[in-house]
Amino acid sequence: MRLVILEDYDQASEWAAKYICNRIIQFKPSQGRYFTLGLPTGSTPLGCYKKLIEYHKNGDLSFKYVKTFNMDEYVGLPRNHPESYHSYMWNNFFKHIDIDPNNAHILDGNAPDLQAECDAFEKKIEEAGGIDLFVGVMV
Repeated sequence: MRLVILEDYDQASEWAAKYICNRIIQFKPSQGRYFTLGLPTGSTPLGCYKKLIEYHKNGDLSFKYVKTFNMDEYVGLPRNHPESYHSYMWNNFFKHIDIDPNNAHILDGNAPDLQAECDAFEKKIEEAGGIDLFVGVMV
């Protein structure tokens, strides 16, 4: 684990986005060799996501061979609800990059069996080869 303390939110967002970008590029993902990224939700990582979108739009970063796993979702909130983390991630990040929707994994907070949903999510992570980089945030 790495703890980085910076002067303000914008610096922290840019540092995190550059770090993620560099890790993906250095990994050299390709068909059959995906980089697996664990992502947080909420307002804290939004600046980082905006920078990653900027890098993508500038042609500096592709998410074509990236798989993501989000760490949380609300239980009982429909995925299309504007406050769900599914909606948050699609509206604020995924729809702005070239990730395959099948490679963006978010828990289903409306699954009939939440334990089975969590077990299946863990199995998907295992099948992906584990998480190459998990982004955590502290405020």
